[in-house]
Amino acid sequence: METTSSSSSTSSPSAAELISKSKRKEALGWMEWLRGWLYVIYEMLFQRILASHLQNPLPLPPVNDLTCIVTGSTSGIGREIARQLAESGAHVVMAVRNLKAANELIQKWQEEWSGKGLPLNIEAMELDLLSLDSVVRFAEAWNARLGPLHVLINNAGIFSIGEPQKFSKDGYEEHMQVNHLAPALLSILLFPSLIRGSPSRIINVNSVMHYVGFVDTEDMNVVSGRRKYTSLMGYSGSKLAQIKFSSILQKRLPAESGINVVCVSPGIVSTNVARDLPKIVQAAYHLIPYFIFNPQEGSRSTLFSATDPQMPEYCELLKADDWPVCAFISQDCRPANPSEEAHNIETSYKVWEKTLDLVGLPLDAVERLVEGDEVKCRYGAQEE
Repeated sequence: METTSSSSSTSSPSAAELISKSKRKEALGWMEWLRGWLYVIYEMLFQRILASHLQNPLPLPPVNDLTCIVTGSTSGIGREIARQLAESGAHVVMAVRNLKAANELIQKWQEEWSGKGLPLNIEAMELDLLSLDSVVRFAEAWNARLGPLHVLINNAGIFSIGEPQKFSKDGYEEHMQVNHLAPALLSILLFPSLIRGSPSRIINVNSVMHYVGFVDTEDMNVVSGRRKYTSLMGYSGSKLAQIKFSSILQKRLPAESGINVVCVSPGIVSTNVARDLPKIVQAAYHLIPYFIFNPQEGSRSTLFSATDPQMPEYCELLKADDWPVCAFISQDCRPANPSEEAHNIETSYKVWEKTLDLVGLPLDAVERLVEGDEVKCRYGAQEE
């Protein structure tokens, strides 16, 4: 749904006003749900054909002047993203929970790279997305360097297939916190560094599974009993929430900030998520390697979005056209259209307001940070 008032943060209606104009939606319609699953199946069957024009690994433009933070970069897609950016000359920061694993990887990559040129400019910093205190401390530590940040890649995510509902120590459903709330908080708190690195980008690694996702903004923890929790619901809903939040963030960022927001789909990729699958599903998962990308193939859309010189122009074009969603790049490195529910600008504003409340930021946090003011978050003040 489109509204004529969504393009400006000063004239935008509040989420409550928008929601009051229509009956609150409590789930996807069956036609939306069916279309979503058809898209997911189509993506799995044909993603390799659709991306057949891409080289593997993806050639990157010059990135020697870029500083990039990559979350969740010790395995899967994130590991490939960090390695390829570093080997192409970027300064890469691996933002990870397991510092030991990251430093062992760095040592291994340095040894493999020895003799090919200058040592890789790569380091590791601790970040645990299951702790919003950790997110705040990471952002404060990075901003204190007073250096530029050109690309933030929110790659880390979880999909605990078949697992019972779990909550972080902050009290939030784990999929929602790791896949949406923590990256949203990290992105906003790093604005001072992203502005210093302008033109800069926030790249959110999303998923085709958002097409079957739904976000109940009055029950983001799925505890009310109105819906029966499943891990698929938790994962797909968190990915949809990320797109909705990113869409409003892109609208609220003034052009002079130089920051653009992009969501990307890596495709359906064989990563560590398979270890959480039931045994019988794992067997089927590994019987169809032709259809499923390996992590290097899955990294291409993110690397493209992080380095393509035309991406900022494309983001600004969408904003100028008052397009209701942020830029979304598919696994074939081409622009794609997110789900019908992602276009629901009314609930996107509600997700925006609810997210800022949950992560402890004021509603005007973006505007204040862009203007150079300080913003206090209710997390991060105390040590664990």
